[in-house]
Amino acid sequence: MRIGMALKYSGGFKETVEELADYEKAGLDIVFVAEAYSFDAVSQLGYIAAKTERLEIASGILPIYSRTPTLLAMTAAGLDYVSDGRFTLGIGASGPQVVEGFHGVPYTAPLGRTREVIEICRKVWRRERLQHSGKYYSMPLPEGQGTGLGKPLKLINRPVREDIPVLVAAIGPKNVELTAEIANGWEPIFYVPEKAAEVWGPSLAAGKARRDPALGELDVVGQAPLAIGDDVDGYLEFGRPMAALYIGGMGAKGKNFYNDLCRRYGWEKEAEEIQDLYLDGKKDEAAAKVPYELLQKMSLIGSEGHVRERLAAMKESGVTTLNVTPIAGDHKGRLALIEKIKEMAADLD
Repeated sequence: MRIGMALKYSGGFKETVEELADYEKAGLDIVFVAEAYSFDAVSQLGYIAAKTERLEIASGILPIYSRTPTLLAMTAAGLDYVSDGRFTLGIGASGPQVVEGFHGVPYTAPLGRTREVIEICRKVWRRERLQHSGKYYSMPLPEGQGTGLGKPLKLINRPVREDIPVLVAAIGPKNVELTAEIANGWEPIFYVPEKAAEVWGPSLAAGKARRDPALGELDVVGQAPLAIGDDVDGYLEFGRPMAALYIGGMGAKGKNFYNDLCRRYGWEKEAEEIQDLYLDGKKDEAAAKVPYELLQKMSLIGSEGHVRERLAAMKESGVTTLNVTPIAGDHKGRLALIEKIKEMAADLD
């Protein structure tokens, strides 16, 4: 099981990246850089590539609507080049609020677009002369569109790898099925190992039945906050605001994927209450309604024995990369957590 970490830089980006060298020495395998509607992730990933030697780097995630498929491919090839083959392209559909509100692009056909984006990226990395005639993307533009001067081109540079790993963030049944079919890795959010087979098992099985064996096994990236000790249970409460934001505020009624997931986990009543309160501006009340069991089951927070049990449950459910958020008062404490969870994961092998 690989150990990853999402980059957090509340203390300053450059300072955090300098600390990454310590995490690299401690055995951290991969670092994920989010984009959302903050600074772009690409410039930061390039900086990290220059400051590290072994650590894998991943976008976590780049929205497919914010760039053309070809630019996504060029960006991935460029980051793989400057990192000497250490880059993973993490992509996802994001949601209507960000895509339409921040990027001003219609949020349409996330499944079809994701499939075509991945297909186009792989053509670019193989340095094929790019010809793609899909439902959502066409290269070159067909006759009657544009100037008519477009012609098939291939990437000028030879990529370090023509099979750069593609990781897709997905939680909906059809999205997960597509991911299991065509992607190298899958990153769900709010991952509860005991409920994974029930919620996602049929989708994963259907997708894997059509999977090209050349892709290898699907890398399953589980996320979890991490704190180890006999007095750390209170840290579970830190997860309430974010859970409430996603379950309650990331989308309108009937258009919130995270709310749907909470319902599929079995917390229908709580999901409805959280959404009603959040959309009514009562964010603290909404956070208070997040089920404690959800916070506990998707976390690695507790005594060493408890964390070992939760880690084993993660692995048993199929997690192959564990993306943790270490919670401690200082860098030394966070570093110790990475070292400890790396040791625990090795004990499971």
